[in-house]
Order: sequence, then structure tokens, then C-alpha cells
Amino acid sequence: MRVLTCADSGVLVEVADLTEVIALGAALDARPLPGVADVVPAARTVLLRLVPGADPDAVAAAVREVPLAPVDGPAEGETVVVPVIYDGEDLADVARLTGLTPRGVVAAHTAATWTVAFCGFAPGFGYMVCDDERLHVPRRAEARTRVPVGSVALAGEFTGVYPRSSPGGWQLLGRTEERVWDLERDPPGLLRPGVRVRFEETS
Repeated sequence: MRVLTCADSGVLVEVADLTEVIALGAALDARPLPGVADVVPAARTVLLRLVPGADPDAVAAAVREVPLAPVDGPAEGETVVVPVIYDGEDLADVARLTGLTPRGVVAAHTAATWTVAFCGFAPGFGYMVCDDERLHVPRRAEARTRVPVGSVALAGEFTGVYPRSSPGGWQLLGRTEERVWDLERDPPGLLRPGVRVRFEETS
């Protein structure tokens, strides 16, 4: 673990991998540190935004003492169910890459409990992980110039739901009508770090 202060407004924690990001996020959620206003995880870092007047050095010292116990399974907390029509353009390719049938891909994707590890790329885009390594697939060799809003996709160890139409190189499994980013909702993001997600097949 490497801990860096960001002027007087934050502390950046660099960890070895995504497993440690999730472990640190879970630990800080269970026992928040004094002076920390917000915890922002990423793929290999966790940013601690501080409340005005907090001592960055004190927070840095405290976070160094946080034990990174492995998270054996999804933490208790909010679970979101996302209905999906599995008719994605890349479903057959994902089946080939995983050695499963298309129905087997759908079964694996819906059987897994996914956890939002961090958010990025676009507002509301949650990078979700699970422990089924069969669903780890590479990005497309050539990105699409337009991926429709609501597309449910895989890339690397992650699954995600496109909150808006945008370019993208992930493998498309299907689509959902669930709004994962809605400014009229509080909070606007449906898929936030730490939230558990189950995908449910619909027609």
C-alpha cells in the first residue's frame, strides 16, 4: 500500500490490485475514518476526499493502519436487480471465447452476484466484478462508434451497463431498459461502488 496526500483536500491510496481496492472500500465502509467525506475507488487506487479542515497527514497515517482482510463474497448491503434481454450482437462471440453455449453465457451471467467495484468512463457506468472467471473475455478487436444506451456488456473481468449512447469496445450481451443514470433520482447513479447486482433474463 502506498499512501499519498493530495494537497489539503485528499489522500490517494495505491494498492496492488482490484481485490485490495474492494477490501479497502469494504473496510472503510464498515469503519469510516474521521475527516473523510467521500471514498472514491478506481481500478488500483482509492481516493479519500477530506472534509474542510481535516488533517491529510493524520488521515494518511490512519489509513495505513486499516487491515485489508480479503472479502470472501459480496458484502451485505443494497442489491439491485437489472432485467436484461439477452440478444446482444456479441453473444455468440462471447460463447466461443468462453467455451460455453450462448445459453450457457446467459446462465452464468444471471447466476453470478456482481459487485460494483468502481465507477468511471461516463456518469453512472459501474465496473462490476464477480468470481466466475469463465466470464473474463477480451475487449473487441475493433471498437464500435456507437453502443446503444442500456447495452449490457463484458470486457476483461468486468461487466457494465452503458448509461448513454457512446463509442465502446466491450462485448455486447444484451440490453436493459433500466435507467442506470437519472438526474431526477437521488442518488442519480443506480450502480454505485459496493452495490450488489443481479442480472435477470427478461423477454
